[in-house]
Amino acid sequence: MKFKNMLFIPAIVFLLAASAAVVTAGDFDWTRDFNLSAQADPSGFRARIATRFKLGDLQIDAVLSNVKRPADAYMVFRLGEMSARPMDFVIERYRTEKNKGWGALAKSLGIKPGSKEFHALKRGSDIYHDKGKAKVKGKGKGKKRK
Repeated sequence: MKFKNMLFIPAIVFLLAASAAVVTAGDFDWTRDFNLSAQADPSGFRARIATRFKLGDLQIDAVLSNVKRPADAYMVFRLGEMSARPMDFVIERYRTEKNKGWGALAKSLGIKPGSKEFHALKRGSDIYHDKGKAKVKGKGKGKKRK
């Protein structure tokens, strides 16, 4: 009987560890889709980052070489912009605090959790929004055909 109970311990430890990871990564859910888009078109991602943050290749390379995923790079650039901190400072904070989640990192950089800036971060990036979605005309719209 003791042997059967011992089998549950690794499963419980795994579930606890997995749920902790979900809580940490789940504070900015949009990053998953962002990473998929960036990985599908790396040169397009770099062009969007360069245009959005007015950066050159060396600055982009410096950040990309210090983060795990494209969304992490975007967040480093964005948090640097929002906090008016240099990229080196934000990257160092990223290295030491990334396991706490983006919300905690933003807060440590002076971005208040209830602020409009923080809510903008939670909503998503500003380089992969579908602002130009085609509008579908409903019935009765447009010219009538004879």
